[in-house]
Amino acid sequence: MKKLSLIAVARHLRSHAATASSGRSAETVYGGHDQVLRQTLIALQRGRSMGEHDSPGEGTVYVLHGRIRLSTGDTSWDARTGDLVIIPRARHRIDACEDSTVLLTVAKS
Repeated sequence: MKKLSLIAVARHLRSHAATASSGRSAETVYGGHDQVLRQTLIALQRGRSMGEHDSPGEGTVYVLHGRIRLSTGDTSWDARTGDLVIIPRARHRIDACEDSTVLLTVAKS
């Protein structure tokens, strides 16, 4: 069994995102590209985004810290600390409304 502190990893990623030119930082904490389930912690600085992209399978975004907006087409959902958003199976983007850290969980089709 492996155990890690998401809070400690999130703190590290927020620190890294603050100095990165992209304003973001990420680390896969479970799974990977060759597995069905993948969980990735992502830190985004306010005003930064994960540009529009396709959904690789079923997925959720859990907001550990901050506030984000998930958008697809003409629809958007706002989420803040403690919220879980089910990612629609459509092209979408995530924008950080304030410095944020999210746990992205994806089960690839």
